[in-house]
Amino acid sequence: MKYILVTILMLLFSCKNATEKEQIAEINQEIDTEISLEVYDFNGLQQFLNTNDDKTYVVNFWATWCAPCIKELPYFEKLTKNYSKNVEVILVSLDFPSKYDTKLKPYIANNNLKSKVVALNDVDSNTWIPKVDESWTGAIPATVIFNKNKRKFYEKSFNYDELETEVKQFLK
Repeated sequence: MKYILVTILMLLFSCKNATEKEQIAEINQEIDTEISLEVYDFNGLQQFLNTNDDKTYVVNFWATWCAPCIKELPYFEKLTKNYSKNVEVILVSLDFPSKYDTKLKPYIANNNLKSKVVALNDVDSNTWIPKVDESWTGAIPATVIFNKNKRKFYEKSFNYDELETEVKQFLK
């Protein structure tokens, strides 16, 4: 009798876990269809790092596993909201490709990110990191702010006031 009870309990709990897993899979599949993620190697990403139009660009390198990155993302979103006419924010995710569907896309959806989000999938970081900036050690968060006249690199976290102060220097 004891073994039958244990077997029934195991079946009930395994069914519950299977149902939860199925529900999570369904939610992730819905997010997959709602969020289209542009994925680039570094050659493809260069279009976002070099432009000659009249806008100021703020390109932030981040990942969902990076706590300081996540902490500062709302400031980039606020910048997008407050300066959308003459500033374009591009959030470059360095998440691992295996995490796009389970971490990155749900993060974008759950936080309703309005800034442009792209993913960089280029394993040759020793080649592309110095092309972003010679001084970059590869640590994130890292941000490039530029326009056709000026370019500056920051290997640090921002609060909103710091970020806005830096961007305003490019808008003069």
